[in-house]
Amino acid sequence: MNFEYSDKSKALQEQLRKFMEQHIYPLEKEYKTFTRENPWQIFPEMERLKTLAKQAGLWNLFLPKEYGSVSPGLTNLEYAPLAEMMGRILWSSEVFNCSAPDTGNMEVLAKYGNLSQQEKWLQPLFKGEIRSAFLMTEPDVASSDATNIATSIVQEGAEYVINGRKWWSTGAMNPNCKVYVVMGKTDANAARHIQQSMILVPADTPGVKIVRPLEVFGTLDSPHGHAEILLKNVRVPLENMILGAGRGFEIAQGRLGPGRIHHCMRLIGAAQRALELMCKRVAAREAFGRKIKDFSSIRQDIARSRCEIEQARLLTLSAADKIDRFGIKEAKGLISMIKIVCPQMTCTVVDRAIQAHGGLGVSEDIPLSEYWIYGRSVRIADGPDEVHMYQLGRNTIKEWM
Repeated sequence: MNFEYSDKSKALQEQLRKFMEQHIYPLEKEYKTFTRENPWQIFPEMERLKTLAKQAGLWNLFLPKEYGSVSPGLTNLEYAPLAEMMGRILWSSEVFNCSAPDTGNMEVLAKYGNLSQQEKWLQPLFKGEIRSAFLMTEPDVASSDATNIATSIVQEGAEYVINGRKWWSTGAMNPNCKVYVVMGKTDANAARHIQQSMILVPADTPGVKIVRPLEVFGTLDSPHGHAEILLKNVRVPLENMILGAGRGFEIAQGRLGPGRIHHCMRLIGAAQRALELMCKRVAAREAFGRKIKDFSSIRQDIARSRCEIEQARLLTLSAADKIDRFGIKEAKGLISMIKIVCPQMTCTVVDRAIQAHGGLGVSEDIPLSEYWIYGRSVRIADGPDEVHMYQLGRNTIKEWM
């Protein structure tokens, strides 16, 4: 295992760092104020920033090199530190067209989509002209077990008819969201893992109704948001089926590996910045006659945080390296590990930083609260911890029985 970054990755890291310092950090507070006061509207500077990112060659960096000419040619290991840098300001990923759920949806379409699907939806996504959403979770079933998904996809002549209710559909509230990737059931009588399918549904299709935006710990996550969506007799042509009926799980498995690297490295970036903010805070403040940095408990918190961040970083880089060299199937154990470790680590580190900041820590003036919300949410949104631990524990027992 050699985690030394390539010269190409190092050059991009330096380029991305300078770009963020020049163009993104100065707008951090302005972005937060605008999105809070103008829900479901796009930050006015976003398109300008995206244009600058394209001109700088900092575009679609996430797409692994095996995708050919549509990829900038990075491995997962080379992209990982770039995702970490983007995690320091959570909305910055969109500037570089590297934000979820578009990244996963683009990978699905690039890997499994037909030429028509790629031309109609993938190309505009690649260009950052539209956004997308992934509709899987349902309010009426335990969606952590994807075989429970009950939304029906029934063929009638030259169309599929879709009926169901989805929620936590991330990205669906964005005004630029034009297409949904919907997971539903095409054959309830088939074997468990070939009942499900993924199908493309244009957001303006008759029968699609956004019931409400959902709040996350009291925040809207504007402008992308998370929606509850009713699909009632939604009709789409047969050619909107991705890869083929009954192949939803196959697609999902191919989608999850790189996306977890992205999430975990962004979480590490958030935790790293939280630690840096904590160090600056305790070095500048006094309490009970001495600098806060001189209290043993503070030093222990900082030491533990640094250890935990580095452990999570190295584990994630190991997972990225194994995906690159052996594929997702061989890396599934490490992928489960980083999903268990990284969000919890972020919550723990950020919580310490909040405590060290006092009242400022829970305010909107610094990003610690949004980091904590992000870390806590991913422990459910990217598959519950319990599912990953169940699978990892089961597979570990099998290995050593």
